[in-house]
Amino acid sequence: MTTTQQRATAVPSARGTRGPAAVRSRLRAAAGALPDGDGVAVFTRACLAATRQTDAAGHAGLFPGVAGAGELELRLARRYAAAVDAAAVGLPVPACWRPLFQLRHHPGVRPLQFALAGLNAQVGHDLVLAVVDACQALGCEPARLESDFDRLGAALTGLEEHIREHLAPGPETLDVTDPLAHLAGVWSLERAREGAWAAARMLWGARRAPEFARECAERLDAGTGLVGRCLLTPPPGPLGRRSGRGGSGWVPESVTTPLTLAGEVVSPPGVPPARWRRRRRRGRGWWRRWHRRSGA
Repeated sequence: MTTTQQRATAVPSARGTRGPAAVRSRLRAAAGALPDGDGVAVFTRACLAATRQTDAAGHAGLFPGVAGAGELELRLARRYAAAVDAAAVGLPVPACWRPLFQLRHHPGVRPLQFALAGLNAQVGHDLVLAVVDACQALGCEPARLESDFDRLGAALTGLEEHIREHLAPGPETLDVTDPLAHLAGVWSLERAREGAWAAARMLWGARRAPEFARECAERLDAGTGLVGRCLLTPPPGPLGRRSGRGGSGWVPESVTTPLTLAGEVVSPPGVPPARWRRRRRRGRGWWRRWHRRSGA
C-alpha cells in the first residue's frame, strides 16, 4: 500500500456507512482498552462523559446517540474514530491529530493539555472538513448548515466546560504563576469556531479549483497540528527549582509572567477573574523586587 493510499484510509469517506451507535461503541471500546494515563484515552473519555450529560438533558451533542444525530456531529465523530482506528493498526493519522497520538504517553504532559489538544484538532480541522463534506452530500451551501454548526458549537462548549472543570487543577493546587494556567488560557474555543466557519466557507468557495482547495486543506491540517503541538508542551517545574518529571532543567522565572490578551488578564481554569486579580495584586511587590534585581 502506498503512502497516499495509507493516508486515505486514515480519513473517513464522506459516504461512510457507520452509524452513530457504531461510532460511539467503537470509541467507548477504544477508551476502555487504554490505560488511564494515555492522552488519547483522556480526550475520548472526556468526550463520552460530556455526551452522556447532553443525552441526559435531551440534546444531541458530540459523538451523538442513535436519536437526533446531526449530519455534522456524525461526520465529526467519524473522523476522530478513523484517526483512532488508523493509529491502532500503525497507519498515519492526519497532521492535526499527530501531536496527540505521538505524545500520548509523555509523562510531563498534563491531562488538561491532552484534552485541549484533541478539542483543537476537532474544531480546527475536522469540523471544517465536516462542513464541506456535509454540503457536498446534501447539495447545499454552508449557510444552510449554519444553525447545525451553532448547535454543534454549543455541544463543543459543553465539552470544553467539562474538560476545564474535571481536568484542570483547582485554585487550591494551581499556583497563579503556574505555566499550565497560561498555556491552557491562550487557546479559545470561540476563536477556533470562528476560524473553522471561515475556513469551511473558503474551502467550499474553492471547490472549483481542486488543487488549490487540496493545498489549503493540507495547510489547515498542518497549522492545526502545530497549535496542538504547542498545547502539548510539557510545563516547566516550580519557580527557581529543577523541574519535575518531564521537565528540562532550571526554569527562568521570567517564563511565568502573567499573560494578558487584548489588555485583559487571563485567569487560570477554575479561578474566578476577581480572585485572580486579587492574588496578582498581592504578588506585585515580588515582581518589582525581581525586576530590580535582574535589571529587567
